[in-house]
Amino acid sequence: MNQGIRRNAVRKRRRRRRQRRAAILLISLVVLVGAALAGALIIFDQTRNYTASYEEENYNTNIYQGKMFAADLCVAPDEVDLEGFKPDTDLHAAGLFDLEADSVLCGYKLYDRLYPASTTKIMTALIALKYGNLDDEVTVSANATDFNWDEVTSGLRTGDKVTLHDLICGLLLHSGNDCGTAIAEHIAGSEEAFAEMMNEEAAALGATGTHFVNPHGLHDENHYTTAYDLYLIFNECIKDERFVEIISMDSYEGTLTGADGTVRKETWTPTQAYGAGEATEPEGIRVLGGKTGTTQQAGNCVILYDEDLSDHPYISVIMGADGATRLYDQMNMLMQAGITGTADQPSEQNQ
Repeated sequence: MNQGIRRNAVRKRRRRRRQRRAAILLISLVVLVGAALAGALIIFDQTRNYTASYEEENYNTNIYQGKMFAADLCVAPDEVDLEGFKPDTDLHAAGLFDLEADSVLCGYKLYDRLYPASTTKIMTALIALKYGNLDDEVTVSANATDFNWDEVTSGLRTGDKVTLHDLICGLLLHSGNDCGTAIAEHIAGSEEAFAEMMNEEAAALGATGTHFVNPHGLHDENHYTTAYDLYLIFNECIKDERFVEIISMDSYEGTLTGADGTVRKETWTPTQAYGAGEATEPEGIRVLGGKTGTTQQAGNCVILYDEDLSDHPYISVIMGADGATRLYDQMNMLMQAGITGTADQPSEQNQ
């Protein structure tokens, strides 16, 4: 799929979402008036329940059951089986969310506490887009280039000057850990302060099973989320047209100005295999973009924004697959069973 087709699909999707939001707003107003007449005490009681959070190993999924909170969200109380999709026994989690019907089509271990790896970066991008100026020129610190050889970077060098927009492109497309740190330091002054912003944003979205300690997702036992919380965060991300445009790109050429004034280019392509041309979506499905994440502890993860040929939008997520091949095999089976209604085994992908 070329970039022009993706952008046309995105524009159609935006128009439909605007119409849908207007309808939801009207329905919500009617519901609120009726609830007020039913009694303020009941409303107060329900609202208190929305402040519940992660306590030890007990993830309170009831937070998502109230109508006021979930008016525009896909909600599932527990596991949701999907005919035609059988998760691998070692898979950490899987979910498929119908955004127009506000329904969970598949939910496998949605509320288990898991390591997110670089899917963390969708929250980093969300905060950067919300609080940053994309035209800002960011100076890259030594801390932002201090990564091991086997930790993915986007080619930043200490002293480089690069726009915030280009950093977000390197973050989401190439999954540059250096971009994540540079963004965090620019927005909040430090990675620690930025992590506090991430956790505040997660709490505001109802992502109560999440705790972040860094902007990139490199492993830390105190850095975790759930498949459902990833859906909540990604669902908020795709409301921003700039986010969708970036994850829909086939590639992006970043401009970096070195400390000596030398200008160089870095080309960043998607890490998710559909965008990279290394995997093919099942017939009748378009993948508009997404974000991957891989560490030894997290396994292979991906969260996607996809749609059927009628522009009906979905979010799909697989976490903890055993290798890239199994990740996309499982994703294709999930999309086939839930979106196109077929359960045929997908062909093996070249990763």
